Amino acid sequence: MTRISYLTDKYPGLRILSDYILVIIGSAIIAVAFNVFLLPNRIASGGVSGISTILKSVLGWEPAYVQWAFNIPLFIAGVVFLGKQFGMKTLVGTIFLPLVVFLTSDLQPWTHNALLAALFGGIGVGLGLGIVFRGKASTGGTDLAAQIIHKYTGFTLGRCVVMIDGLIVLTAAVVFDIEKALYAIIGLYVTSKTIDFIQVGFGHSKMAMIITNKQEDVREGILHKIDRGVTKLSAYGGFTDHERPVLMCVVDQTEFTKLKQLVKNIDPSAFVVVMDAAEVLGEGFKRA
Repeated sequence: MTRISYLTDKYPGLRILSDYILVIIGSAIIAVAFNVFLLPNRIASGGVSGISTILKSVLGWEPAYVQWAFNIPLFIAGVVFLGKQFGMKTLVGTIFLPLVVFLTSDLQPWTHNALLAALFGGIGVGLGLGIVFRGKASTGGTDLAAQIIHKYTGFTLGRCVVMIDGLIVLTAAVVFDIEKALYAIIGLYVTSKTIDFIQVGFGHSKMAMIITNKQEDVREGILHKIDRGVTKLSAYGGFTDHERPVLMCVVDQTEFTKLKQLVKNIDPSAFVVVMDAAEVLGEGFKRA
């Protein structure tokens, strides 16, 4: 357990403070990425920021004012229709993000290449959102609208998000051109991948499911030669209906070759299924 995790567990007030700090830092990163990459290159990659990009181009409206005008009513609607689970942290993100957009509006564009702007703008927005999500909050906006539509229509939440963002990108195609809309789609994709990356971190582990006639030898090898835990799962063969316990083990990517060789040496006929484990919490891995 890291010292920060220890302190936040021991002092709950620090945990709350750290969450607010994450929301503020994440919102600031999103705002800067918007002003130096997306807005000057007219890349409306979904969300309220995409709407403000379109309205800035068409009507000349200040993006920060547009974002406040959408975010605050959507937050109120979220509280009314969905309950009070959003809390103060989401309200902070809802108000602080447009504030930083306003304060950094004089920043010069970092590139006038639309592709670079879509890629690095997507990374910046994804990085900021990932940090905000780690603070257990959101920046409000069209995510709240999607949740309201989801509740009252029965559509999946993912479909609602795609519908809203798709409508914004389609509007960008009409207002700007098809090429700008394609860049917006690239930005959306990069944003989603960056959020996933921030959420699960650098580490990728492997989970192995092992069916072998030499269970004890394999189990002992995993415990003592690789120094990893192993779990025995109760299972039955589909053809024979005989009991065939399955050994489940999670290892770091660097340890996977060692595990594979160990199983092969003990039982060359063992049946092994390997899957990616994007995030592993617990003993021997990172703490929650």
